[in-house]
Amino acid sequence: MADKTPGVPGGASSGSLRPFRALRFWIQDDNTHMLVNTWYPTNEIYKLRIRRTGEEQTAITENRILAGFMPRTQGYVPVTLLPNESGAKHMEAYYEAYLEKHVDDRFALQHWRSRMKREKSVEEKFRERPLVLRKRREKLKATANWPLFYYKFNRDHALPNLIWNYKTREELRVALEAEMRAFNEDRDVRGNMVIAWNHLEFEVSYPSLKDEIKIGDYYLRILLEQENSTSPEDSPIRKSYEFFNDLYHRFLLTPKVTMKCLCLQAMALVYGLHHSDIGSFNDTRYIVTMLSRTCDKLERDRLLLFLNKLILEKSNVREVVEAGGVRILSDLLTLAHLHVSRAVMPTQSNVIEASPDMARDTEKEWYYQGTNKERAGPFSFKELKDFWADGTLSLKTLCWAQGMDGWHPLTNIPQLKWSLAATGNAVMTESDLATLILNMLITMCRYFPSRTEDGAVIRPLPRIKNMLSTPLSLPHIVQLLLTFDPILVEKVATLLVEIMQDNPHLSTIYTTGVFFFILMYMGSNVLPIGRFLHMSHMQQAFRAEENLGGDIMQQSILGQILPEAMVCYLENYGPDKFAEIFLGEFDTPEVIWSNEMRRLMIEKLASHLADFTPRLMSNNRALYQYCSIPHITYPQLQYELFCDIYYLKHLCDTERFPDWPIKDPVALLKRVLTAWRTEVEKQPSTLSVEDAYTELGLEQDTRHDDAKIRKAYFRLAQKYHPDKNPDGRDKFERVNRAYEFLCSRSAHSVDGPDPKNILLILRTQSILFSRYKDVLAPYKYAGYPMLIKTIQLEADDEQLFSKETSLLAAAAELTYHTINCSALNAEELRRERGLEVLQGAYNRCVNVLNASSKPSDVAVQVCINIARCYTAAASFPMCREKLIEMSHFIKDLCHTLYFKNLLRVCLVGVECVSALAVDHILQMNLLQAGIIWHLLLFLFSYDYTLDEGGVSKSEDSNQQEMSNQLAKLSLCACGRLAGLYTKEEETTPSNTVIHGVLQKLLTPYVVSLIPSSSSSEVLKILTSNVQTPYLIWDNGTRTQLIDFLTENQQTHVRTGQSDPEYGAAFEFDAHKDELIIGGVFIRVYNEQPTFAIQKPKELTLELLQYIGGETQYVHSLLSLSAASVSHPRLARVGDALRALVNVIKNNPGRDRITSHEGEREPGVEMQCIGHFKLLFSLLRLEGCVSVQQCVLAVVEGVTGNADCVSDIAASEVLVYLMLALHSPSLIPDRMTALNILHALMSNTKIVKEALSKGAVMYLLNIFCSSDDSEVREKTAELMGKMTCDKLVGPRVRLILNKILPSALVDQMRDSPSTAVHMYEAQHENPELIWTDDSRVRVTETVSRLVEEIHLQQKEDPNVVWKFPEEVTLSSTSGEVVVGGVYLRLLVANPSWVLRKPKQFTSDLFDTLLDLLAKGGNDAETLELVVNTVVSVLTAQRNLLEYLPQLGHIPRLVSHLSSKNLTVARAATLATHQFTCNQVCSNILEGTEVVAGLVSAMKLRPDIVGVACEALHNLFSGSGLSGTALVEQGLRANVIPFLLSLLDAKLQVQNPASTKAQIVTCLKTMAASPQHSEEVVSLLEKSPVWAQYRDQKHDLFLDSAPVAGYLTAGTPGVAGFLTQGNTRVMSSTPPSVNNTRRQPELP
Repeated sequence: MADKTPGVPGGASSGSLRPFRALRFWIQDDNTHMLVNTWYPTNEIYKLRIRRTGEEQTAITENRILAGFMPRTQGYVPVTLLPNESGAKHMEAYYEAYLEKHVDDRFALQHWRSRMKREKSVEEKFRERPLVLRKRREKLKATANWPLFYYKFNRDHALPNLIWNYKTREELRVALEAEMRAFNEDRDVRGNMVIAWNHLEFEVSYPSLKDEIKIGDYYLRILLEQENSTSPEDSPIRKSYEFFNDLYHRFLLTPKVTMKCLCLQAMALVYGLHHSDIGSFNDTRYIVTMLSRTCDKLERDRLLLFLNKLILEKSNVREVVEAGGVRILSDLLTLAHLHVSRAVMPTQSNVIEASPDMARDTEKEWYYQGTNKERAGPFSFKELKDFWADGTLSLKTLCWAQGMDGWHPLTNIPQLKWSLAATGNAVMTESDLATLILNMLITMCRYFPSRTEDGAVIRPLPRIKNMLSTPLSLPHIVQLLLTFDPILVEKVATLLVEIMQDNPHLSTIYTTGVFFFILMYMGSNVLPIGRFLHMSHMQQAFRAEENLGGDIMQQSILGQILPEAMVCYLENYGPDKFAEIFLGEFDTPEVIWSNEMRRLMIEKLASHLADFTPRLMSNNRALYQYCSIPHITYPQLQYELFCDIYYLKHLCDTERFPDWPIKDPVALLKRVLTAWRTEVEKQPSTLSVEDAYTELGLEQDTRHDDAKIRKAYFRLAQKYHPDKNPDGRDKFERVNRAYEFLCSRSAHSVDGPDPKNILLILRTQSILFSRYKDVLAPYKYAGYPMLIKTIQLEADDEQLFSKETSLLAAAAELTYHTINCSALNAEELRRERGLEVLQGAYNRCVNVLNASSKPSDVAVQVCINIARCYTAAASFPMCREKLIEMSHFIKDLCHTLYFKNLLRVCLVGVECVSALAVDHILQMNLLQAGIIWHLLLFLFSYDYTLDEGGVSKSEDSNQQEMSNQLAKLSLCACGRLAGLYTKEEETTPSNTVIHGVLQKLLTPYVVSLIPSSSSSEVLKILTSNVQTPYLIWDNGTRTQLIDFLTENQQTHVRTGQSDPEYGAAFEFDAHKDELIIGGVFIRVYNEQPTFAIQKPKELTLELLQYIGGETQYVHSLLSLSAASVSHPRLARVGDALRALVNVIKNNPGRDRITSHEGEREPGVEMQCIGHFKLLFSLLRLEGCVSVQQCVLAVVEGVTGNADCVSDIAASEVLVYLMLALHSPSLIPDRMTALNILHALMSNTKIVKEALSKGAVMYLLNIFCSSDDSEVREKTAELMGKMTCDKLVGPRVRLILNKILPSALVDQMRDSPSTAVHMYEAQHENPELIWTDDSRVRVTETVSRLVEEIHLQQKEDPNVVWKFPEEVTLSSTSGEVVVGGVYLRLLVANPSWVLRKPKQFTSDLFDTLLDLLAKGGNDAETLELVVNTVVSVLTAQRNLLEYLPQLGHIPRLVSHLSSKNLTVARAATLATHQFTCNQVCSNILEGTEVVAGLVSAMKLRPDIVGVACEALHNLFSGSGLSGTALVEQGLRANVIPFLLSLLDAKLQVQNPASTKAQIVTCLKTMAASPQHSEEVVSLLEKSPVWAQYRDQKHDLFLDSAPVAGYLTAGTPGVAGFLTQGNTRVMSSTPPSVNNTRRQPELP
C-alpha cells in the first residue's frame, strides 16, 4: 500500500520507485579489475572537476539523466558510465590497445636498452613516464562494469532494497518508449527549433510494486522474510539508525494494528542486528505502557518481542524496570497455566496435573459484582466464560478470586483480559510467551549481578531482583513449575538461581512451595534444578523435626522429602553429580535411588499438594498456602542403616563394593560409635496407633485409610502451623509426630536393639580400621566397653552356635583391627581385661572344632579372628607379658593347627605363631607345645607347579593356593622361631635350640636359605628331588623326615608327649658316606663345578686345611712315585684338589667401583697364599698323574692374582714346575704349565729364578723338539717375554743369541708364530741365514743340556744352573754384518724392509765413519759399506729422515777434504745421498760442503758428475738454504772451476753426461734470487759459457738414479720367509704320549 504523506521519509509513491539503485555493486575498478563498491554522493556529482571536452561533457550530462531514473539509494550513484554502447566499446578498445602496445613492449625494450646502453628518445621517455594514480576527483571510471550491469539487469532480484523482475523491466521499457515518443513528437512539432529533454523531472512508475510496503529504501516483506537467516555481518541494512527512526516514525503515525505490528517486527529485527549502532531507545517506557494497555494478542506479542530486543542495551533495562515492566511481565507469566494443549511427558504421573475436562468443586473461586454491586459467586472459570458470552460480564465488571488484593475491573485481570476480552491472533502460545518472558527476566537479572568482580556482595539488592523477590512476582514465577513444561521448568530454575543469589529473601522461599513443585518435575533436564537446590536447600529458615536424622537433615529443607543420602550427595558433590544420580538407577554405599523411588516421591508430593494444581487452571493467580510435609518413607530403604554419608549394609558388602572410598574415616567412626550407643540404648516406641488417631481427631475403633489420615493432618496442620498460629507449636508437633508414625508404622522395627544393625556397625568399624589404619592410628578407640561386653555376652550365650545373628565373630574381628591399628588400643584392651575375655571365647570355640567343621561355622570364624587379635597383640610388650601368663592359650593355638581341613584356621594360627616368636619365652613355650611337628609338616603340602604354571588363582577358590600360602607362612614361622632373620623389621631373638633342631631336620643348607632366599625357592627344594653340592634331597630323605614328623605330631596330640630332644639327634641315611667339607658334598660339587658356592673363601680355606692335614700321608707316597698309586685316602685328596680347582675357577675376582679406577676385587685364590710350597711339592708325585694335573690346574687358576704370583716367587718352587714340564707323563699338560709360566714371568724375581733353574733350556728344548705347533708358539712367546724383562731380560737374550740367530730371537718376542715358521724353514736374506744343519745342531745341543739339568735337579731341586761358556752355536760365517743385517745380501736386495731401520742406519754410518777414519785400509769392506749406503738410501729415501738427528752428516762432510782417494770418493757418494733430502740439505748448510765437494772433484775427476748433481741439488734447495749454499759456491770459486772443466777434456767414462751435469749446476746457480746477477756476470765473462748457455742438455742426462754409477741388484721382496727348502715334517702321526690335551680333571 503506497503512503504518500508529505514530509515523511520514504513518503514517495511506491509506483515511481527506481530499482536501478542496487546496481552500484557491479562497478569495476580500472586499477584492480575487481568488483568493488565505488560510490559518490549524488549531490557531489555536479562538483566534479574534469576537462569539459565534448565527449566528457556528454558523459556528465548523461550521468545526470541516468540518475533521474536510477535509484538514489542512501544518496549514492555510480559515476563512470558512458553515454552509449559505441562509446564504451571505443574506450575499451583504446585502453586495450594502449596497454598492449606500451606496457609489454615498454618492459621488453627497457630490458634491451639496459643491456645495449642505448640512449632513450624523448618519445620513449614520455611513454615510459611513471604511472601516478590520479586524485579521486580527477579519476574517470572505465566502462568495464557495463557487461555486468546488463547481466544483472536481465536477472530477477528479490532483495530488501531491490525488487526487479520481468514486470519491472517491462514497465521500464514501456515508460522509456512512451517518453521517447513524446519527445520525438515535441521535436517534430517544433521544427528546426533546438529541443532539450526535461530529464530532471523524468521518473518511471512501477505499478507492480505499488502493493509493496516500503519504508526508507527497504521493502518490509522481503526484509522480514529474511529475518531468521540474517546475521549482523550479513545484514543488508545501511544507516541502521536512520532506518530504525523511519520505522518507529511510521509505527507512531499509523493507526492500523497490522501496520504497527509489522513495524514492530521490523524494529525488532533492526535493533537486534544493530543495537550497538542505534544505542539506547528513549521511548522504552512508552513501549511498556503500550504493552500494559493493549488488548490485542498480536500487538502484545510483537511488543514483547520488541522489548526482548530492546533489553540488549542495559540502559533500556533500567527504563523497563522503572516503567513497571517487571510487574507486567510477571502478570503475563501466569497465562502459561492456560496452555492446556502442551505435550504430556511420557513419564508424567496422572496425579501431577489434571486434564482440562476435570471439574472440581474447589475450582469455583471466582466472584463478580453485578450492576447493583451485589456479589455473585463463587463460579468456575468455565462459568465466567459463559457469562462473558451472554453479556453478563463486561470490560468494567469488577471481579475477585483468591490471590488478588481486591476487586478489579475485568480488563485489569490478566487471565480474564486475555481469555475473554482480547482480540487478534497471538503469535505465540502461552508457554512460548512465558518462555520469552523468562528469558527476558534472566537477561535483565544478569545485567545486575549480586556480587562484584572481586566477590563482594552488593547491597542494597539490585532493584530488579528485589522486585522479583516480592510476593507479587516470586510466587507466580515459582508456580510456573507446576506447568511441568520442560523449557519453563528449566528457565524458572535458572531465573531463581539468578534472583536468589545472595538474596536476603532466600531463607523464606520455601514458603512458596518451590521445593515441592520443583521435585515433582519428571523431566531429565534437571541440572538447573540441581543448581537451585544446591544453592538454597541449606539456607531455609524453617524448624525441622528433632528425630529427623543427622545434622544435615535438620538443616536442609529437603530432609523430609529426599533420603538423607541424596541430601548428603547434593551437599558434598554439587549439582552436577546430584543431577546424574537423580536421573539414574544407583545402588551404592553412598546413594540408593531409583526411578521407582522418584515416582513414589512425586506421588507423595502430589498427594500433599492435593488440588492446588487444577486450581491454577481455574485461577492463574491462586497462591499456595505452605504446609510442611511429613517425612517420606521409602520402602527400598526399609532395612538400611544410614550413618554419616553411607549405607552401612552396602558399605559392608565387600563383594559388591570391595574398596569403596571413604571421604572422612574419622567422622564416619564417630557417627558409627554414636549409632552403636543409640542402638544399644534403643527403647520401644511410646506412641500407639490409638494415640495417633486421637491426636488427629479420628476414631480409635476404626482403621482409616491414608487419604482420610492425610486430610485430617492437613486440616490440623494448617490450623496449628507456627507461621499462622504461634501458640499452636506444641499441638502442631504432636500432630506431625502422629501423622509420621501412622505413615511409617509398617516399617521394619524391633523392640530394643537390633542385632542386624549392631552387626553392620561392627563390620563398618572393621572396614575403617583395616583400610585407614594410618589415619586412625593416633586415635584411641572409644568403643572397648561396648565391644568387650558384647564379646562376653556372646561367649556366655548358650545358644552361641545356633543363633541366627551371631556377633562374636564380627566383634573379634573388630578387636583385631583396633589393636593392629595402634599400640594405644592394645594397651587399652589389656587394661579393660579384654585379652582374658578373648581367651575364654577362644577356648570355647577351639573345643568344638573337629574334622567335620566347616569354614563358615561360627566357631571357626571366632578362632580365626581371635588368633588374629593375639597376632596383633604380640607386637606390644605389655600384651606379651599377659600372653605369657595365659599358658593355656599356647596349647589351644597349637591344637588348632592339627585340623588341616580348616586351612584358614591353620593360616591364621601360623601367623600368630610367627608373631609370638618375638619373645624368647614364648618361643620355648611353643617348642614344648610341639609347634615344630605342625610347622614342618605344612612345608610338604607345597605345590610349586601352581605358582610357576601362570594360572590365575585365589585363596577363596583354590585350596592348593591356600596350602601353598600355609607352607610359606610355616617356613617363615620356623625362621622366626629360630631367630634366623637379620632384617630389622623381621628380627627375633636367636634360639640356638630351635636352630639346631631345624638344621638336623631340614639340613644346614636349607636352614641357611630361609633368611636369604624366597620361601617359594626353599619350598620347591624341599618338595623336589635335589642333588647339589649343599644338599642331597630325594624321595627317601623326604619320606624319612615326614614319617618322623607325623609320628611325633600324633603322639603329642594324643598324649601331650613327643621326642624329648625335638629331633636334635635325627640323621639322614643318605648322608652317612659322603665327604663333606665346609658343608659341601665334595663328590657332588666336582660333578657340578659351576654351582654357586655361598662362601667360596671359607670353602677354599677348609679345602686347603684338609689337604694340609693329609700332607704327611702324601709325602709318604714319594717312594712310590715311579709306579701308579691308588688309595682311598689319596682319592679323597684328589677330590679335594679337584674341588679346589673348581672353586678357584668359578669364583674369580671381579671389578668393583672404588675411588681407584680399574681396581679389581680379588677372588678366592688369595686364600692359597702360604700354601704354594705344599701344592708345588705335589707335582713330584709322578706316580699320580691326576694329582699333578689338579695341582697344575690350581696353580693356573691363581696366577691371575699378583699377590699369589708374589707369594710363589717368595716360595722358590719354580723348579717343581720345570720338572713337571719335562715329565713324559705330563706332556699333554704342557700347555697348562706354559700358561702358568707365562703368567709368572711378569714377576722379575721369578724370571731370575727361572734363569737360575734352566728354564730357558727347558723351553728351548720344547721349542725345538715338540710336535705341537701351538705349544712351540707358546714356548716362543714365553722366551720372548723373558727377554723383555728389564733386569734379567738382557741375560736371557745373551743366552738365546748364543744358540739362535738374533732375528729369530727378536721374532720370538714380536711374533711367536713367525718364529716357529722361521725355525722350520731355510732362510737366506739380509737379516737371517738359517739352514737344516743349523737346526739339527741347535736341537741336539739343547736336548743334551736339558737332560743334564733335569738329572741334577731331580737329585737336588735347589741346584743352580749356569750356561756353559764353551757352547756357541750362532755364527756369521765370514759375512759382513751391521746391525744384524748381512750387507752382501742387502746390496743385492736394497729394497728389503728392515725390522729396525733407524738402528740399522745408525750402525751403518758408524761403520762407514770408522772405516773412513782408518783411511780405507780395508778397501773391500769399505766398498761394500759404501755400496750399501748408496743402494739402500737410493731405494729407501725415508731412511734419510733419521740422519739429521743421529749427527753423522757433519762428520761425513769433513772427510770430503781428505787426500785419500778412496775416502774422498766414499764421502762424495754418501754426501750425494744427503742432498736428495731437504732436511739433510738444511744440515749441510751449516758445513763447508761445497768446498769439500770441489776438493773431492779436484782429487777424483771420476766423481765430477756425482758431485755436480749434488751441487745442483744443494743450489736448487728451497728457502734460505739454497741461497746460503750458492753463496758458499761463490766463495769456493765453483764457477771458474766448473767452467774450466767445460773447457777441458774430461777423463771420465761419459764426458757428455758429465758436462751436462756441470751446465745444469751452473744454470741452477744463475737462477738464485739474490746472487743471480753476480753469477751471470761471472758466466758471461767466460767464452766457454756461450757455447752451452742457450741449449738444453737434458738428453745427455741419464734418467736413472745416481745409483747407476754403482752396480745395484734388483729390489726383492721384504720378509724373512723366502723360497728355501722347508723342513720336511713327519707324515706319520706322533706318539700318543706326545698328544697335548686340555687340563681336564680326571
